[in-house]
Amino acid sequence: MYTQPSAPFEKKGKIRKTTKEGAGMTAKGVKEYRKKNPGSKLKTAVTGKVKKGSKAWKRRKSFCARSKGWTGERGRAARRRWKC
Repeated sequence: MYTQPSAPFEKKGKIRKTTKEGAGMTAKGVKEYRKKNPGSKLKTAVTGKVKKGSKAWKRRKSFCARSKGWTGERGRAARRRWKC
């Protein structure tokens, strides 16, 4: 018996990461979003080691500042993934 998934991250070829995986969108999800929204500058999370002052470092710093008030489970997981 087939049951329809209740959330996008439960589909085959998922577009979102679960909270255990760190929340946020997968590279496939970002690609799909950008296809549906031409001109979008959406990018995946900065998760690796970055040099201070680099573009990636600035993106991380900006995200961490913006998401400071996120207290939900997915928000906390995303902040962990971004290393905030």
